Amino acid sequence: MEERKIGKSGERSNGVGSVSIVISGEVDPRLEAVRKRLMEISEIIVVLSGKGGVGKSLIASSLALILSSEWRVGLLDLDFEAPSDHVILGIGEDVSPKEDKGIIPPEIHGIKFMSMFFFTGRSAAAFRGIALRNAMIELLAITKWGSLDFLVVDMPPGVGEVLMEVINIMRGAKFLLVITPAKSSIETAKRVVSILKSSNSHILGVIENMKRGKSGFEISTKLGVRFLGEIGFDDEIDERMGDVNMLKESYFFTRMKEITKRIVEVCVHNERNKNGTRSRR
Repeated sequence: MEERKIGKSGERSNGVGSVSIVISGEVDPRLEAVRKRLMEISEIIVVLSGKGGVGKSLIASSLALILSSEWRVGLLDLDFEAPSDHVILGIGEDVSPKEDKGIIPPEIHGIKFMSMFFFTGRSAAAFRGIALRNAMIELLAITKWGSLDFLVVDMPPGVGEVLMEVINIMRGAKFLLVITPAKSSIETAKRVVSILKSSNSHILGVIENMKRGKSGFEISTKLGVRFLGEIGFDDEIDERMGDVNMLKESYFFTRMKEITKRIVEVCVHNERNKNGTRSRR
């Protein structure tokens, strides 16, 4: 039976730790490549949810768009089975990464973007177990982000293997939780928060999307995490996805701008007080 161990050795000030994965007694050499690829990224924001259908990918894509107006930003879609960031941003199959001792993400709308979509197109890509881990590590190992202020990571929904791998590999990342007022969303969010807290991960806060009824502040208080803001239900948002200019004119995007200011305040201003100024575009 294979022996699989996950652990860390050392940790950088920017939070990217040196992580080793041991399979059958051998350290996976790609993990060192991943560490080097992430070294020049100041902040990693992992956008996640306990269940699908909460608008997580829309929030991740919009966050990257808003940040890119002032900062150097990357967006990584880690949903291998059903990537959707390229749909939201209107990225077609005519766009692709370049190869140069690795993969250089194309820059679209001011964002360096990487997705499994570039390799699978419209074909389904079902990964499980060791195949899922290998695919994720390989993508992280070959992607050359360069120097970034923010890398926004759009996670697949749920609390599966990808989340556990990201917690172990992207040490120091900040986790942004997306919920809706639905009871099922709140219940699964409790599980996500429990996992993040038990692994000593930094929870940036919670955004309540598709708000109806009472404020998400009460929900975030129950979860024990920072409340970053709420977005009311936008019944026109589907029509605007795929066209960035239309998306930017939506009610949803206006609310995301306000929430992004709070995210920057938490991520950047506190860090600036500790370590001096940060780079901008």
